[in-house]
Amino acid sequence: MKTRFNPLTIRQKNKTYQLNFDTYVDYYNRLKELAINMFEWGNLPPNVDPRYLELTLYELGFALFFEDEVLGPVVTEAMLGGKLDIYRIPTYRRAYAVNGYTKTLNPKNSVIIFNNYCHTPNVLTISLYAKRLYDIQRTIDVNVLAQKTPVAILTDESDLLSVKNIYAKYDGNEPCILPQKNYDLNKITCVHTDAPYVSDKLYDLKQNVWNEALQFCGIVPLSTKRERLVTEEVTNNQAALSAQRNVMLNSRQQAVEKINKMFGLDIWVKFKNHGGEYGDLYDRIGGTDPAAIPVSYTHLRAHETVL
Repeated sequence: MKTRFNPLTIRQKNKTYQLNFDTYVDYYNRLKELAINMFEWGNLPPNVDPRYLELTLYELGFALFFEDEVLGPVVTEAMLGGKLDIYRIPTYRRAYAVNGYTKTLNPKNSVIIFNNYCHTPNVLTISLYAKRLYDIQRTIDVNVLAQKTPVAILTDESDLLSVKNIYAKYDGNEPCILPQKNYDLNKITCVHTDAPYVSDKLYDLKQNVWNEALQFCGIVPLSTKRERLVTEEVTNNQAALSAQRNVMLNSRQQAVEKINKMFGLDIWVKFKNHGGEYGDLYDRIGGTDPAAIPVSYTHLRAHETVL
């Protein structure tokens, strides 16, 4: 038995697929932007782009810093291999760029900047969070739509296309105009599905997943209310947040120390405070080592002392 070609069904499936895809990509890009904007780099050489550096760490888990004879100090993607040193760091480094640039380096003339101590990228984690958010949001969309059309329509196969066209108008907020002649309304039966409204609970779940993703990026959760927290709660939350920040900050600072020593530079890196006034409260309780703060930021620490 041949399946009847139905262009309306194909268009609807394509529309649904596109909406699914767009929702996932939207959440992925929003979280990716947060992930590659976690850190602030200072005193970088002119040819080192901090955006490219963080993007490379996000996608690959490592980047290579070295000095080119023409360009000066640069950061590129790299292939790592060869023998490992006593700390299991690759000794063979092959730097490359999308324009065809390549250069072979070693531990004496280059420094590997790792994204974390596990030497892994963030792309997988961000993709998983985006998938969870996409699933919840699309479920919310379906549940809200079910409140608008809480019925299942039964009809003869001969009238299937006509009924789908009518439903498409209803779904698109258009008036449903039925032909007066040669159309038997008795052939159409509506079954109420009585879909429960659960979007509010799903939204709370989505907010929890979003906050978990923010914490992965070292950002204070959006749902936190300053006036509802006591000092002990803020301290406990700050401890977890600081630990997550240090997961990626420590490996960057370790690389900066090696780079400064090898090339005679004065580069520094610190976590960006995305929390505004409330984020400052997190930083004040538990605190940050003042010695790790660049001189240009000492006025901020002095301001916090007053507060």
